[in-house]
Amino acid sequence: MPVYITNTSTFLPNEPVPNDDMELYLGYINDKPSKSKSIVLRNNGIKTRYYALTKGGKPTHTNAEMTALAVKGLFKDDPNKIKDIELLSCGTSSPDQMMPSHGVMTHGWLPEAEAIEVVSPSGVCCAGMHSLKYAYLAIKAGEVKSAVATGSERFSGLLVSDVFEEEAQKLKELTDNPFIAFQKDFLRWMLSDGASAFLLSDEPNKEGLSLRIDWIEGVSYANEMETCMYMGGDKEPDGTLKGFMDYTPDEIMTKSIFSVKQDINLLSDNIVPLGGKKIKEIFEKKGLTASDIDHFLPHISSNFFKSKIYDLVEIYGGGIPYEKWFINLYTVGNVGAASVYLMIDELFHSGRLKKGEKILLLVPESARFSYMYALLTVC
Repeated sequence: MPVYITNTSTFLPNEPVPNDDMELYLGYINDKPSKSKSIVLRNNGIKTRYYALTKGGKPTHTNAEMTALAVKGLFKDDPNKIKDIELLSCGTSSPDQMMPSHGVMTHGWLPEAEAIEVVSPSGVCCAGMHSLKYAYLAIKAGEVKSAVATGSERFSGLLVSDVFEEEAQKLKELTDNPFIAFQKDFLRWMLSDGASAFLLSDEPNKEGLSLRIDWIEGVSYANEMETCMYMGGDKEPDGTLKGFMDYTPDEIMTKSIFSVKQDINLLSDNIVPLGGKKIKEIFEKKGLTASDIDHFLPHISSNFFKSKIYDLVEIYGGGIPYEKWFINLYTVGNVGAASVYLMIDELFHSGRLKKGEKILLLVPESARFSYMYALLTVC
């Protein structure tokens, strides 16, 4: 059974925050401007982003609230149709709490919806794609006719100065090796808040465009790779991850257990090559060539990776020229599990799409090296 994305919606909190104003929202470490901020921003290419914060760092929205507002946006022309949803699938890596799940908390912000099935795929950037795949498969199997999938993040609560541990500023290393920038101070100048939602159906729109989901495929290399990006734990000398439940309350605070961290060496050596392995397999299995792709939407965490992904696709897929790429990292920032949704939403409403065009999605996740890929057809 074919499955279609018939509408998309985005909720971005408050006003876009330019680079010069970031510390007005996140605060200063030890009352001093960051020394690495300008170097990190130069590498990642981000110009504006969104925070669910006021200036001074007070929260304005929860993750679940933003997600619910994105869902409501799908039905702004006919709010009563929200009652037709049979399944709500919500992916995030930054839930407001560990329990209850992010999905049911989002459902709680939607009293106008019915009692429905709710699922909450977790993970990091791939969580939004896992959410989409669950909804896609539920419709494809004939279990439901109408579903909503979401991707969302609220990272800013982890980045404000009063909960963010001061890091040594390694300016020379940052300049000489951009991968070093992927430490905790880097993440303060990259991560963004926001939510986006897709309405899925077993029928295309009678008027206007729809996006048929041709396939969604994923792969994890955790069987051979150590943890790279993590939160709620810390890496041991042997590479294993020690979770927060095995630390004392004092250690949780002093070791910054709940801050987001990355293993720089693992990232630099593996994130791009491993993504290329699956690209090659998919192109061969599906009989695809680069010339079949009209729009390429890769989720990149930093502009630093753009040329590296270009080279990867050149090697494994025959090359997709930059004029076919669509990236909005520079205006919305890295919104993790929501990023691919935000790209699709902007492209879907851009007026650029034509029936018959093919859209290739690529979502890498450095947590333990997972990747998701999908092909959509405009119809």
